[in-house]
Amino acid sequence: MRIASIVSPHLNLTNWEIIPGETWCVLGNNASGKSQLAASLAKPDNDSIANAPSKVSLVSFETAQAEYDAEIEKDDSDFLDRIDYGTTGMGLLKQSGKSTEEILPFATKYGLDKLLDRGYRQFSTGELRRLSLAREVLSDPDLLILDEPYEGLDVQSVQKISELIETLIQSGHQVILFANRRSDISPWCTHLALLEHGSLIAKGSIQEVQSNPELDRLFPTEMGAAPKLPEAPEAHSISPIFKLSEVQIKYGSTYQFKDLNWTLMPGDHSLIVGPNGCGKSSLLALLTGDHPQCYTNQIDIFGFRRGTGESIWEIKKNIGYLSPALHRDYRVSCDLTSVLISGFFDSIGLYQTPNAQQRRIALQWLELFDLQEHQRSSFRSLSYGQQRLALIARALIKQPPLVILDEPTQGLDDFNRQLVLSCLDRLAGLKQTTLLFVSHRVDEHLSLFKKRLQFEPISPQTDTLYQIVKNF
Repeated sequence: MRIASIVSPHLNLTNWEIIPGETWCVLGNNASGKSQLAASLAKPDNDSIANAPSKVSLVSFETAQAEYDAEIEKDDSDFLDRIDYGTTGMGLLKQSGKSTEEILPFATKYGLDKLLDRGYRQFSTGELRRLSLAREVLSDPDLLILDEPYEGLDVQSVQKISELIETLIQSGHQVILFANRRSDISPWCTHLALLEHGSLIAKGSIQEVQSNPELDRLFPTEMGAAPKLPEAPEAHSISPIFKLSEVQIKYGSTYQFKDLNWTLMPGDHSLIVGPNGCGKSSLLALLTGDHPQCYTNQIDIFGFRRGTGESIWEIKKNIGYLSPALHRDYRVSCDLTSVLISGFFDSIGLYQTPNAQQRRIALQWLELFDLQEHQRSSFRSLSYGQQRLALIARALIKQPPLVILDEPTQGLDDFNRQLVLSCLDRLAGLKQTTLLFVSHRVDEHLSLFKKRLQFEPISPQTDTLYQIVKNF
């Protein structure tokens, strides 16, 4: 495959040849043009790409969003006497064109067999990512394009997916990996290209490019001093922040987890860890009121007992929140400044008139995350990484008593990830916000997190899938 020329508002590439047997990684920072290049390669133009593969598959955040939107359109819950959970895991894998008989041994080998009978809306973000990757591999493409395939996956899943892709390569298929972190360059990659502002500034063998000084310029290993945070609205302390008593999540006759007792005091910054699908996000949704079982559990939060006629807005005003699900559901049409300001009102979209202080604080956060030139841009027109930074700023903009961050650095390059972690460290030091943080990345388990909740699978299995081990 030879790329003669790809020219667009975000790309300017010429003379890039990918020879059979080579496996390339394209490494670039947020807004470098990675996703646009991946999409261009997935739908090649014969005038710009010679000898293009006939069957190309793409896995990216953008394709995942499109699939989610399609599932929402197909939701028939309003017309059924039951909840429509969407396409099953088996149904997703069958979209590859393979039969049930072909899928079953494959799913068992790669740890997907327990997902086959569940519906789309019952999967965690990591589980959906694994299924999407498996489906595209099963479809037997000539070229598989992977845009940030490891984001949101636990360590075991990353290993399984990497083994799956390596098997595909060994069988003669071509793979192009797009990554925004040096640590995500897979061992099966033979060649590396550096993408900056839509142009390839270096390309060659892994060894050649890793010795190129441009790599250290684009991806510095050290970051400067922690940034000064924007001003904060007046805050108030509430103690305890929440108290959970014998909390459980149950589906049918099976408990996801049960018997959780946990009291969070101000300053108890806590890390929540566990494998994909264990219930981490569900636990957080109990706290935010976004999980229906929050009203069947004994949850006291900010002085209110869930299910006693409390206003959800009285609770939400004390919380800043970001999760993969919130990012996925932020589908309204508004500009970037409005996205940040919506954090003051805990809404998806902006429906109230902000005051001068709120506008000023929003602009300060945009400047901190180097997004000020996009303040009037449509949220959905930005790269996934830029969207993520905006939603992080939205979660932090109130500097409220409780900030809940579920895999917040998904899609961020090394620099922006370190910037966000530095902001959290600075925020914790101000002693007015308590952090709950979910991450599969060990290098994000900061020293400020003195408490830890770990989800562990129960073996042999009983009526309960996971136990929660507290390290307080």
